[in-house]
Amino acid sequence: MEFTRSNPITGAVASAAPAMQPAEMPALAARAAAAQPAWGALGPNARRAVLVKAAAALEARAEAFVAAMMGEVGATRGWALFNLGLAASMVREAAALTTQITGEVIPSDKPGCLAMALREPVGVILGIAPWNAPIILGVRAIAVPLACGNAVILKASELCPRTHALIVEAFAEAGFPEGVVQVVTNAPADAAEVVGALIDAPEVRRINFTGSTAVGRIIATRAAQHLKPCLLELGGKAPLIVLDDADLDEAVKAAAFGAFMNQGQICMSTERIIVVDAVADAFAERFAAKVATLAVGDPREGTTPLGAVVDAKTVAHCEALIADALAKGATLRNGGPTTANVLMPAHVIDGVTAAMRLYREESFGPVVAIIRARDQAHAITLANDSDYGLSAAVFTRDTARGLTVARQIRSGICHVNGPTVHDEAQMPFGGVGASGYGRFGGKAGIDSFTELRWITVETQPGHFPI
Repeated sequence: MEFTRSNPITGAVASAAPAMQPAEMPALAARAAAAQPAWGALGPNARRAVLVKAAAALEARAEAFVAAMMGEVGATRGWALFNLGLAASMVREAAALTTQITGEVIPSDKPGCLAMALREPVGVILGIAPWNAPIILGVRAIAVPLACGNAVILKASELCPRTHALIVEAFAEAGFPEGVVQVVTNAPADAAEVVGALIDAPEVRRINFTGSTAVGRIIATRAAQHLKPCLLELGGKAPLIVLDDADLDEAVKAAAFGAFMNQGQICMSTERIIVVDAVADAFAERFAAKVATLAVGDPREGTTPLGAVVDAKTVAHCEALIADALAKGATLRNGGPTTANVLMPAHVIDGVTAAMRLYREESFGPVVAIIRARDQAHAITLANDSDYGLSAAVFTRDTARGLTVARQIRSGICHVNGPTVHDEAQMPFGGVGASGYGRFGGKAGIDSFTELRWITVETQPGHFPI
């Protein structure tokens, strides 16, 4: 039995994938558990060698990835290749981590006791990846867990099953033992039951999920019933603060990139531009002029910086947020009608206030709000007036001032004089509040995907009170 994914622009079938059922999940988890011990027992350089091959196998499928992302999620060629490049970097970083999964000797008060803290594989890890940056986030869900000696199950998104299946095909070609890396594809109607069955499987010890806050809560609740730890990277409402001494040209460039890269469908996307009154009008004029140059068009033609959003539901959601803001007094600086159902132009809404839905709700589309602040203190207050806390940015010519502001923003990530959209394989990536908890990336990922154990060795005869 199969299910199909349609091209969001043409409506034609973009891919077909197995519609796996909840009843199949226990056997799949058991295969992973049976394969994991041999993989976990390999030396670090043996695991490294296979991961290095996996990075090359990913890159060798460049054209297949481009075709899959264009067809399934309406991505531009540039966005697909950026995904592939960062994903390959993530795999190579994971390979480099295999010799950094270290422990320590801890001084013991007990004579002759050698006390050690050791990191060991967890066992089987379930990674659930979304559609918006499918190669990056699919690879991130499995690369460091594999480096740590775990087996992994990648639960593919129903919106890009072919893209996610290509990842696992590349890893299989690299030489991972059978059962160590598996992919699950399912029809949208079966998603909740399939994920539930995987979380319930005794062999699955930890879950990492990237996606919406609403679904993250459901997954965390289900996992908590089994006392299984989760790593959750959820929604965002990233603020970009522009202070009175900012380089406005640099702020404009970073804000346009952060708001509209991949049509604003990135968890780190700049959703709120918070500008102090002293420079607000000047910034808004320059920003509107910049955004006016960002044309939208069919991503298959590759002639415009903006392509399609993932579906008509995204357009409807964004248009509802825009209509609400305009009805309550905001101003439309940039925008226009959506064509071909999913070709939505960049929208800039100025004068957004707390009375408007756009102030708090994540748009996850090509819509950005400009919010006016009285001064620096007010800008920080506005930036923190959100349940989310993933990425943030602040622009100022005074680096020390920027660092001071960055330290006061409640977010897992903050960039001084850089865009909110910034990711590197070796960095600790994650958020706070409704944006989730735990960290992907670099050495922080080792903590997420290993068990820390205390082991002692007694070297002298014991002396006990009884």
